[in-house]
Amino acid sequence: MFIRDYLNNTANEITQRELPSFSTKDEFLSWQKDERIKFHKILGIDKYLEQERPSLNVKKTGTLQRKTYRIEKLSYESLPGLYVTANLYIPDNITKPVPAIIYLCGHSPTQKIKYQAHPRKFAQLGFVTLIIDTIEYGEVHGMHHGTHSHGQFQWISKGYTPVAPEVWNAIRGIDLISEYKEVDENKIGITGHSGGGAISWWTACCDDRIKAIASSSGTGTISSHVSERTIDTHCDCIFPNNPYGQSLIEFYALVAPRPILIVSPDRDKNYTIESVRTVYKRLRQLYKNLGYEDKIELFEFHAHHSYSSSSRKAIFSWFLKHLKGENIQKESMIDIDKEDEEGERLLVYSGQTPANDESTNVQEWFIPSPKPISINSYEDLKLIRTGLINKLKEESFASFPNKKTSLHIETRQNYLERDRSWYYKFTFESEQGWRLPGELRGKSKLANSEIHSPVGVFLGSPRDHDGFRFQSIPIVQDLPPTWLQALIDTRGIGETAWGTDINWHVRRSLALTGRTIASLRVWDILRGIQALRSMPMVDENKIIIAAEKDMTVPALYAALLDGNIWGLVLKHPPATQNIVSYPNGSDNQIEIINSLRHIDLPQVAGLIWPTKLIFLGHRPESYHWAESIHKILGEPGGVWRTQGLADWKIR
Repeated sequence: MFIRDYLNNTANEITQRELPSFSTKDEFLSWQKDERIKFHKILGIDKYLEQERPSLNVKKTGTLQRKTYRIEKLSYESLPGLYVTANLYIPDNITKPVPAIIYLCGHSPTQKIKYQAHPRKFAQLGFVTLIIDTIEYGEVHGMHHGTHSHGQFQWISKGYTPVAPEVWNAIRGIDLISEYKEVDENKIGITGHSGGGAISWWTACCDDRIKAIASSSGTGTISSHVSERTIDTHCDCIFPNNPYGQSLIEFYALVAPRPILIVSPDRDKNYTIESVRTVYKRLRQLYKNLGYEDKIELFEFHAHHSYSSSSRKAIFSWFLKHLKGENIQKESMIDIDKEDEEGERLLVYSGQTPANDESTNVQEWFIPSPKPISINSYEDLKLIRTGLINKLKEESFASFPNKKTSLHIETRQNYLERDRSWYYKFTFESEQGWRLPGELRGKSKLANSEIHSPVGVFLGSPRDHDGFRFQSIPIVQDLPPTWLQALIDTRGIGETAWGTDINWHVRRSLALTGRTIASLRVWDILRGIQALRSMPMVDENKIIIAAEKDMTVPALYAALLDGNIWGLVLKHPPATQNIVSYPNGSDNQIEIINSLRHIDLPQVAGLIWPTKLIFLGHRPESYHWAESIHKILGEPGGVWRTQGLADWKIR
């Protein structure tokens, strides 16, 4: 199978998965409550929602009074040091609380300046409206395009996307406007365009205080994003972390049965109109089943990735109907005026951003690192390891096939050389559609099924050029002659390799479907070891895995999950998974979804005790922790540092 076929098939399978059926509205609401809690956890905002919310420390730097409304220039801290700049539009002559709108900006360098006509119009219609800058543009300067432009693929291991702080900033924006006496906190809507359209969805999924939603150019399917490659056009803030491989439609369902208007042009290069229609059709059926068919609409129009006069009118009409109870047809609405403020007047900081602005490094701390692990006994290790494996299976490897399928081992070659060396080349099925090559070598006498010989397994490296290419298998060739030598090529290596020019797309697409290159390879290693253990000449309890550089990462996790690997040889392993890649995604393909929420490589190396650890060449200082665990627990574990296996005295 080719990787693009796999991506397309996986994305289609995820998107086509049916939503659960519900016999009653209460049954749906119970499901929705559980799924919303899970969505909070997926984003990583669960801990912030569970604790007392810190003071917003609202600062008002000016007010602009206009004919029928005023604009307050505000900043607030959604978390200590996480500054948000915003403009609050408040209609004049409010005699009782009125509905409010949260307006979220799309990707524009001027943010609330470019989109000012929208909150102005909402204010003219009688809505209090808060327009918020994002953390990348506007007056603060964080980062959105991490994997898109800067090689920040370690974000995937952290379970981080900019969706999380943007949603949190919007939630705190709701907190802010709810404190205004002019606002009816039971009638809050949310809208935005492009990136703002996407974050409107995700905020509404998280916070049921939002009573009506209109998302402009922010709706699509995983199938379309992958197969049509529209994911390539998108910033990281469009997609939530997706460890369970859920469809975007399953996420969108969290807004039901609240009023949702989906707005989309039919020539949008970022969201194909067919995918938008698919979302609408599926959600409309859910709304119909719940008895709320009149609460969902799709408004499409002929244009590129943009607003139009007609789409704006549809949005204004939608909120008038569902928040104010005013049934004004969109055709009768008056569009935005052109009385824009000079940009400088709307700035909160006027170029003087506050010191210690945590927006600039929010990606480093928003998802906290796990607490240090303390192990003083085997009982400590066993308890921690069991809990960790369960967490990883749930949040990092949920995409592993859940059916026990046959390996379907097929022989390619089985022959003797003149020197009586024996070679057995085979393939096995790792996952449906993926046949991977393996090889087993040894002296002819070791082929006797009555002899169970230990085996050293080398994992092919992405830097190797093609399959079955070794005269002698690297690293394990130095094991004693009583050992068998094996080679396993995982996906993306040897016969299944794909060009480096597609790595960037593959890595981003896999993460959207709940996978990574490294997690695929973890599964491949487990299946390859299973294949070797099924061979009668192999001692299934004495297997060494040897890997170098990037491949040491899936090797470590495979050893942890397998639980019965005798030894692990690591040549030049990365010090951590928290490292940057080249922007084109061609190196450090070591991310595993959510892994850094729970563990890092040196801790995995310690927790695999009593598996013996052998470091070849440079051993990063970070692995000192693993060595200390092996020293505390002693034999049969242990750590060796050597230049080659020929120098290692096997015990």
